[in-house]
Amino acid sequence: MQRRQLLASLATASFLPGMSFAQEGKPLRVIIPFPPGGATDMSMRGLQESLARILKQPVVLENRGGAGGTIGMAEVARAAPGGLTIGVATLSTHGVNPAVYSKLPYNPVKDFVGVTEIVKAPGVIVINPKLLPVKDFAGLVRYLKANPGKVSYATPGNGTIGHMWGELFKSSTGTSMVHIPYRGAGPAINDVLGGQVPVYFDQVASALPHILAGKLKALAVSWPARLDVLPDVPTYAALGFANSNDPSWFGLVAPGGTPDAAVDRIQQAVAQALQEPAVRQRMSAQGLYPSGTTPKAFSAQIVREINKMKGVASYAKVKMD
Repeated sequence: MQRRQLLASLATASFLPGMSFAQEGKPLRVIIPFPPGGATDMSMRGLQESLARILKQPVVLENRGGAGGTIGMAEVARAAPGGLTIGVATLSTHGVNPAVYSKLPYNPVKDFVGVTEIVKAPGVIVINPKLLPVKDFAGLVRYLKANPGKVSYATPGNGTIGHMWGELFKSSTGTSMVHIPYRGAGPAINDVLGGQVPVYFDQVASALPHILAGKLKALAVSWPARLDVLPDVPTYAALGFANSNDPSWFGLVAPGGTPDAAVDRIQQAVAQALQEPAVRQRMSAQGLYPSGTTPKAFSAQIVREINKMKGVASYAKVKMD
């Protein structure tokens, strides 16, 4: 009896947060459900080196893009719940997709355990200044009301977060635009830059280089205050459109059934990494703002976002097979 109790105690201790256990030294696989180069990818790559050092194990990033993030998230849901595979969840995969897809290869709540929010990512509405004779947000609203249905906006595809942001903008401002869905963010922003489509809803992190280069003009951001990287651009809330002021976010989820201690260990490591000045500076320069919430708080956040996006999808009549 004493021997069994001792073995049980050692097994429990091996999973206590902050202590070395079986995972230490083994690769931590992080599935990113979108292609390289986007804001989702940037948020995790900015954390990779510090996280590996703190966890004392290699952190291997795998991009599994496709179908609005559903392919990568389905792979996370199917992974063994041993604390060695996690995924980057986003407002798209765990907010928009559950609201617009009639069927998903995963249940966004039951098939995952929330680990932590990594960063919040402000959104931005941008225009190609060569295509529209407007100087600011109010000017765009006036122009759209004077030309209903004659202006188009690009998104990475039907049912994406860009699509939802566009529909929120239209409902909040009482304007009309034609939605042009693309097969991914790359083709969408390329056509906006190339002059085929005048308006685009994006995340600051991915649009910032084009804004700073003068190729795109930012009219409003979704953030509580003006951003240091875009100090001259007002927030939606300051312009009177608080309903459009919610930023995007990126976080980590583990497969359902992952032990609490393994989840806590990763969450604490992420929170520690996000406090490092170099990490914070690198992310803020990209328009990403570190968070590091608890597993409980992040899980509750996912449920709230699903409910909000269901309302937007219902208003816009967005439904995907």
